[in-house]
Amino acid sequence: MKALVLNRPHEPLRFTDQPAPKPGRGEVLVALKAAALNRRDYWVTEGLYPDIRCPVILGSDGAGVVTAVGRGVGSHWLGQAVIINPGYYWGDDPSAQSGDFRILGMPDNGTFAELISVPLRQIHRKPELFTWEQAGALPLAALTAFRALMRQGRLESGQTALITGIGGGVATYALQFAVAGGARALVTSSSPAKLDRAAAMGACGGLLYTEPDWADRLLSGYGPVDVVVDGAGGEGYARLIDVARPGGRIVNYGATAGAPGSLDLRKVFWKQLHLVGSTMGSPADFADMLQAVSHRGIQPVIDSVLPLARGNDAIERMKTCGQFGKLVLRIAD
Repeated sequence: MKALVLNRPHEPLRFTDQPAPKPGRGEVLVALKAAALNRRDYWVTEGLYPDIRCPVILGSDGAGVVTAVGRGVGSHWLGQAVIINPGYYWGDDPSAQSGDFRILGMPDNGTFAELISVPLRQIHRKPELFTWEQAGALPLAALTAFRALMRQGRLESGQTALITGIGGGVATYALQFAVAGGARALVTSSSPAKLDRAAAMGACGGLLYTEPDWADRLLSGYGPVDVVVDGAGGEGYARLIDVARPGGRIVNYGATAGAPGSLDLRKVFWKQLHLVGSTMGSPADFADMLQAVSHRGIQPVIDSVLPLARGNDAIERMKTCGQFGKLVLRIAD
């Protein structure tokens, strides 16, 4: 089979022949139709992800058709169109993942390939009305957004959510979940064009975080927010504390800008703030996310689609943060 292989960080992925996997007991073989990139893939190629093991086939998101089943798996799965939950071994505690938790695409070979073997428990039937590209763009980012906003952030209809860094996959899904749930959504970006795109998707306001007074303008124009969903951290985190209402929630699912330089704990305790971490989601979160996507009519936003052989071009586009929505690799028609 053809696959994109990372032999070591700081080198391009190699589009090369690899041995075809075979499904073991309790597993299914999926002929992938589409896969999508996540920021995680970029961090691995840059050597900035913990415990990198190479060579490896990257890719956490994927959708395709079951073409073979291992022992203990019913033959009725053959020919089924499925998507893959990339979170392995969450464990029994819904509040946090277990010590065995890991994400498909490193250390396990991932979805940037024509074939993948995965445990039966990791697959779900593909949303019927989605194209292959839409289905492939759904799993990791939509799950992360759903848990961060709805589980950890406990966003309710009528409340206000601030979603930072609009244009990334997680932020874009978070905007959709917020709007579909009847909340008022605000977004930030460094790009006026991305703020315009967000407004067309239902955001009621957008602010350029590159402007020093963006937080003051948010407070004067919209008032404090109930829930902040942030994937950046960094120096801008202090302004998130400023815009959160007393008793509000700030949920972090990443730290692309690094750790905050300082944290004003006096504001945190005086405002009774809840600072919450969020990573991926449990199997129950994944099932509930799929249900929410179906019932609320959420459609994955796709920035661009490239053939698998051009995976390095997609990585390069992610490097510049120019995308709005998901970067998708088409593997087969």
